[in-house]
Formats: sequence, structure tokens, C-alpha cells
Amino acid sequence: MIATLIGLVSSLVTILIFTFLKRIDKNTIYGLILMAIGFLYIGYTWTDFETAILSFMQAMFFMVLAYLGIKRNCWFLVAGYFLHGIWDMIYPLVANPDLLPPDYDYFCLYVRFYCRLLFNDP
Repeated sequence: MIATLIGLVSSLVTILIFTFLKRIDKNTIYGLILMAIGFLYIGYTWTDFETAILSFMQAMFFMVLAYLGIKRNCWFLVAGYFLHGIWDMIYPLVANPDLLPPDYDYFCLYVRFYCRLLFNDP
């Protein structure tokens, strides 16, 4: 339940940023958020070298998708957020889920869900 509330609040903060700062390009913000959520895994997993390397590789992958989404086409951002959702689901199968905060996968799911409800375009 706490992860859901934190996800809702994070989504609302993102939406408020877009509402009050209308001049900011949405693709840039979405790209920066995609990069940040990829790099969060490194911060959570740095105590286990093998998992940190895996987290670094996924962060680089999502950074490339974010860059392409900002510079080329927003569909790279759509693909990035979709693939990050898949990453959240398979992470416990490929790495130690105890290194992540409790209910982190639910938090990410709800952030994406609420942002999609409140925004019509990527």
C-alpha cells in the first residue's frame, strides 16, 4: 500500500512539473526519468559486485533508449518504459531481489500507471 501511495505522489509531482513549466519538452523529462530509474538499480545493488554489473548494463541500455527518445523519436521512450516494466518483473529471476527496497516493483508499476492515466501522449 505504501508503494502505491509513493507511486501516486511521484506521478503527481511529475504532472505538476509539466503543468507549471509548460516550456519544458516532455520528451526530455520522460527521457531523464527513464535514465534515473535505470540508474537507481546501481545505487541499490552496489554492495553485490555481480548484481551491480548487471544493473550497470541495464542502466546503460535504458540510457541509450532515453537518448534516442529525446533526440530521435518518442517511441524509443515508450519502448524504454515498457522494457523497464519487463525488467522489473524479471529482476527477481536474474538477480538478488533482497537488494531492492521492499515493493520497489509495485512502486515502478504504479508510477507508470498513474502517469499514463493522466497524460495522453508519451
